Amino acid sequence: MEVKTTRFGTIEIEEDKIISFTQGILGFPNERKYILFPHKNSKIFFWLQSIERPELAFVCIDPFLVKPDYEFEIPDRIEKELDIKDPSEVNVITLVTIPNRTNKEELITVNLLGPIVVNAKTKLARQIVLDPNKYQVDYPIGTLPPIQQIKEHDLKKQAAQCS
Repeated sequence: MEVKTTRFGTIEIEEDKIISFTQGILGFPNERKYILFPHKNSKIFFWLQSIERPELAFVCIDPFLVKPDYEFEIPDRIEKELDIKDPSEVNVITLVTIPNRTNKEELITVNLLGPIVVNAKTKLARQIVLDPNKYQVDYPIGTLPPIQQIKEHDLKKQAAQCS
């Protein structure tokens, strides 16, 4: 299947790799179909590209790379909605905000308040909102661990299951 994008031109995707959101991402309620793929040769950043709106794409990251102690409970109703039967089926990604280049003092941030939960088996996904007293929408990335410290199998698993 071919998907037209404004950022990447026309890309060829396999239909079984399409991630279907049960509800739109906050601010984008009508966009429900996306594809996830790595940013260039990066082992850390991914693109979540809408297949319905060519101009809509988000930079994403595995939140556990940014905050290793990140944890939350997926509500039972969301597990049921996403048809999650086993924790091994779950992948979590978070949206990254890259500031305008004119303000060099702003940091790249990650939305830890609104993670995206993906059932890697069914390709169903949903953004959930966590406790704002525990997590923030603009958590500064700061420095990432050296690539050698990132578990290669975790990255391959994330990419294989979500893309």
